[in-house]
Amino acid sequence: MSYAAELNAKQHFVQDALLHIGHIEAPVRPILPSPLENRYRNKVQYPVQPGRDGALVYGFYAPRSHQVVPCDDCLLQNQRLNQIAAATAALLQQAGAQPYHETTRQGLVRHIYLRQSNATGDVLLCLVLTSSQLPGAEQLVAELPAAFPEIKTIVLNLNPDNTNVVTGAESITLYGGGVIHDVLAGVPMRLGVHTFAQVNTPAAERLFGALKHYAAPKADDVLLDLYCGAGVIGLSMGTTAGQVLGVDTVPQSIESARLNAREMGLANTRFLCEDAQTAAERLAREGLRPDIVTLDPPRKGVDAATLQAVCAMAPPRLVMISCNPATLARDLALLCQNGYTVQAVQPVDMFPRTRHVECVVLLTKAAP
Repeated sequence: MSYAAELNAKQHFVQDALLHIGHIEAPVRPILPSPLENRYRNKVQYPVQPGRDGALVYGFYAPRSHQVVPCDDCLLQNQRLNQIAAATAALLQQAGAQPYHETTRQGLVRHIYLRQSNATGDVLLCLVLTSSQLPGAEQLVAELPAAFPEIKTIVLNLNPDNTNVVTGAESITLYGGGVIHDVLAGVPMRLGVHTFAQVNTPAAERLFGALKHYAAPKADDVLLDLYCGAGVIGLSMGTTAGQVLGVDTVPQSIESARLNAREMGLANTRFLCEDAQTAAERLAREGLRPDIVTLDPPRKGVDAATLQAVCAMAPPRLVMISCNPATLARDLALLCQNGYTVQAVQPVDMFPRTRHVECVVLLTKAAP
């Protein structure tokens, strides 16, 4: 279908989810298109498996399976990342690095993982392995950055567990500093293996523009940012809000958020490494009364206990980001039951040529 038809379909997908799942009649603004329809992804995780002849095969999972379909050029990704993946796979094959087999749990290489900075073009290459003993590691470090100068760091991530989670907790840096640097919504970002960042940077700028417009923090406002990741949402408003408090479960993301705050000279920020539910419940008990709460949960949405804790803090303004209209509609219904009103819904096409659509939603609650 044409891109215009795709945008129209996603617009109606959001409207239908709100009406039929959340029973919410709210104004849905015209969807903001992505500046790029193809080649927009700045992150790729290629699963690796043995092929029929035992050779290393990389690509993407077939629908509803863990069977890898070989793919050497995904049109959603920057072509340079596809080229780096192909060269990496060839070197691994040449060195005799065995692909991981999920059934037998034998083999070494699980994923080829790449990230690229939109601001600089720099690339992080990560190999997800079952152990740190990588055949041909020296050759890999010598040849890949020489062939692709944008590769600024190479990291081994260790994941020996029987799990569907891509990365493990431990990483070893073979080359460079272990991170690359980017900028989003005016916030400097250190992108490591575990750092959450939006995969479509130009569209994310539009997303965060809408969010900042809805949040509209003032100099005496306290902003609570749940699921804060590397702190981009809160830090992007740190110069206008009075205080910013961010919460996330990933230690590397919290460390990045604190470093970013120092680099920006923002002394009015604090970041906590806790899960959203625990932090929200504790802060509510402590009597925190934020003026604005922002939420950027994963696809499964916000659990009911976290939403109830947020409601107990009674912020006058809530701004939620969601990449799943179904769970968004469910969560909005609960918030509306607790006295909130949906004021505006802004769809943003963060994932062109896929079935996914992002939304920013503004909710308000009148003072008692």
